[in-house]
Amino acid sequence: MLTRIAVGVAWMLHRLPLAVLAPLGSALGSLLYVLGRERRTVCLINLSRCLPEMTENERLALAKAHFRAFGRSVLERSILWWAPRERVMRLVKIVGLERIQALKGKPLILLAPHFVGLDAGCTRLTCEIDMAGMFARQKDSFFDALLLSGRTRFGRQLAISRQEGVRPALAALKEGIPFYYLPDQDYGPRDAIFVPFFAASAATITGLSRMTRLTGARVLPCVTRMLPGGAGYELRCYPVWEEFPGDDDAADARRMNAFIEERVREMPEQYFWTHKRFKTRPEGEPKWY
Repeated sequence: MLTRIAVGVAWMLHRLPLAVLAPLGSALGSLLYVLGRERRTVCLINLSRCLPEMTENERLALAKAHFRAFGRSVLERSILWWAPRERVMRLVKIVGLERIQALKGKPLILLAPHFVGLDAGCTRLTCEIDMAGMFARQKDSFFDALLLSGRTRFGRQLAISRQEGVRPALAALKEGIPFYYLPDQDYGPRDAIFVPFFAASAATITGLSRMTRLTGARVLPCVTRMLPGGAGYELRCYPVWEEFPGDDDAADARRMNAFIEERVREMPEQYFWTHKRFKTRPEGEPKWY
């Protein structure tokens, strides 16, 4: 019942101009920082381990800024789910779309790290191209259906549940359907290696290297930045990675993590620090959370 009420409120808010919706979202994020003890703790642990050069006050300020950005993304997602296509296209500006279009029909992996604008960038791309992407089933069936419809409302999008595994994604790549790939989560020790991520080490899956070898796909990073105030978002399509994959999966994984680090340092408050990115630890090392 609470989920349906929250969704109803979000639906009503989606008609508001972004200049009004953005500060409301920031206020929601500030409230979540106070009330969301578990996620606040996860965020502060991640920041202390990854950015030990910062003072405690600096990390607290960064954590609060992250929650404000997250709150904005939650409310602004209502635009992605219910607003007309034209408004979504105005909301998110794409830089470098021609790089994707130049590889139309060829195997292509769109590497999309976990920033708060992730869904905005994904939905905007679906206004231009058909893609495949993986999603995690939600415990609430109503919310699960809402997420799925929100992410596939434009074009002909292929949504693959994690329970289906990677084979449908490989098949889509071989057919020339771009695969929107989220690489920076902790999926457990299986198929993962520990490589540096900021001052820490993270269990990082080697799936990117394996998929490119199996399909001949090119890797093109797509990063979405939330812009200040009511200015919307910018999805930047970076140049295709050359000489990838290499001969060493660990070196490939480190290259990927290093790229994500560079983008995080450009907008540190927008990275998903509330994810339990480091829940898998090397044997003998204490758990972080």
